[in-house]
Amino acid sequence: MVLRMLAVMVAGLVGLSGALAAEPGASDWSVNETGRVRLIAATTATGSDAQLRLGLQFQLQPGWKMYWRTPGDAGYPPKIDWSGTDNAEGPVLSWPAPKRFELAGLQNFGYAGEVVLPVAMTLARPGQPARLRAAIEYLACEKICVPMNAQVSLDLPAGTGQPSAAIHDLSRFAALVPGDGARHGIGIDKVTALGDTLFVTARANPGFQSPDLFVEPAELGAFGAPKVRLEQGGAVAVIELVAAPGSATGPLVGAGVTVTVVDGLRSMEAERVIGAAEAGLPDNASLVAMLGIALLGGLILNLMPCVLPVLSIKVLGAIGHGGAERTHIRAAFLASAAGIVVSFLGLAGAAVALKLAGASVGWGIQFQQPVFLAVMVALLLAFAANLWGWFDIRLPSVLMNVGAGGQPHHTLAGHFLSGAFATLLATPCSAPFLGTAIGFALARGPAEIMVIFAMLGTGMAAPYLLVAAWPEAARRLPRPGRWMVTVKKAMGVALAATALWLGGILATQTGWLAPTRESGAGPAVRWESFDETAIAAHVAAGRVVFVDVTADWCITCKVNKAAVLDRGEVAARLAGGTIVAMRADWTKPDQAIARYLASFGRYGIPFNAVYGPKATAGIALPELLSEAEVLGALDRAR
Repeated sequence: MVLRMLAVMVAGLVGLSGALAAEPGASDWSVNETGRVRLIAATTATGSDAQLRLGLQFQLQPGWKMYWRTPGDAGYPPKIDWSGTDNAEGPVLSWPAPKRFELAGLQNFGYAGEVVLPVAMTLARPGQPARLRAAIEYLACEKICVPMNAQVSLDLPAGTGQPSAAIHDLSRFAALVPGDGARHGIGIDKVTALGDTLFVTARANPGFQSPDLFVEPAELGAFGAPKVRLEQGGAVAVIELVAAPGSATGPLVGAGVTVTVVDGLRSMEAERVIGAAEAGLPDNASLVAMLGIALLGGLILNLMPCVLPVLSIKVLGAIGHGGAERTHIRAAFLASAAGIVVSFLGLAGAAVALKLAGASVGWGIQFQQPVFLAVMVALLLAFAANLWGWFDIRLPSVLMNVGAGGQPHHTLAGHFLSGAFATLLATPCSAPFLGTAIGFALARGPAEIMVIFAMLGTGMAAPYLLVAAWPEAARRLPRPGRWMVTVKKAMGVALAATALWLGGILATQTGWLAPTRESGAGPAVRWESFDETAIAAHVAAGRVVFVDVTADWCITCKVNKAAVLDRGEVAARLAGGTIVAMRADWTKPDQAIARYLASFGRYGIPFNAVYGPKATAGIALPELLSEAEVLGALDRAR
């Protein structure tokens, strides 16, 4: 408080000196702790012209920023009330090209240091004096945001006007107002969209150096930071913006848009109607690398904890092939692998449809739907009861037939469905490389989504494909016999436990049960509810913030809690009072959480991030946590 009062006193002294040295064609400075503002004119008198060239000149203290006409994810633009003005009307405000500021994942657009907002007004009575009055409301932000108000007044006498001392500042910033790009050698070739991804192709001569893109209106979608690809030595820039899931009010294709391209001191602005982009694949090595990551992620998914209940299906299927013919074993395992891959393609198709409809997409989000959970619980309990011998499920002949010795065997269709069922049970899990591949796919178009998901399915189906290539491994298993009754009962327990777990999630979602709080071996951590807008304030105050995005249906999340977050030194640090621990519960659909995940290119959980004075944009942690990784991120963010 003392420092703030001193800042105001110093600013007041600066303002007093400015007032004593007031210039013709400029108002006195209105001074506050964030800087100062005044009204300037291009001339010292009204002259005979019917037009007045004016400007609102802001000079901000170091570290302070103010907002553009479209502020981005937070803030608001300056508002000007011209009440009390006489002999001047129809103010038209122009906006110099903005800069992008990023804090805690939020994209904001505005100005730092100094800016002049040019204003054009018309004299109602040319040749007569003009009285100009402006009440300005604006938001200035540094580590905190402060709403500011300023009153400025300027009287221009009649007579022949001379250029004012402020005309240079006014002209300098007027030149930074984006035009059609002709004088800067910038043009826009096309503006297209694919799903929730916007593509702008621009040309420049001389070539681009570091272009940025701003899109209006804000209602079109909450776009993240642009991805820029320069081609032909910088002569062409392909700029890609991805809208956060659920932020778009409708399909991008066919919508009107204002795009502003900024490259250093050069800029241009244009209005376009968004066309449809071709659903082609990237022509660089990124897709090839991501296909390898997807294959590895699908393979590792077989080892994740949520897949353990599926082992009952896999084990019984493998045992059932003991002593069978090689051709039968090969066909059966290929059918199971096909069930897995086709199921992944079905998930990809659903993701594409949801994206095109503007809805949120993510890995495992079907477990947010009570109807899906109820169906899965019923199926699992029925299978468990069947394995315990309570009743026999006589499947259609298309799924079962009787082989040698009178033993029932799955047909190829039955093996196919068992692979599909295993895939559905595996989706609550995330695995190393899985989140990376899914984030890459869901941030792009339908073609990439289908290809990446197909590779994920191939990775998960790899063990089946391996047995199909070497069927002798299955032939060497013991032949089915009475001992399988015990194995079936054990496998039934696994399926029943999974059904009870899903039933608990269903009861929580529907309000039948209150959410349970998990307790670990370490100190109790005081978790705050997730609030993305509060992260920046905590960081500005010098605090470290740890964010945990979790859900009741996410088994990998529970493993992270039991193994890392709720025990040992990590729990002690989170409970120590120096770190703000935030938890986002994605058990039910939540658009704010979906947008937050998408800002990191993630579409599944678990997800954890660490923020701090040295990590304002956040440090994203891997899906499977380790104590060393969490502690290291907490130290780096301080």
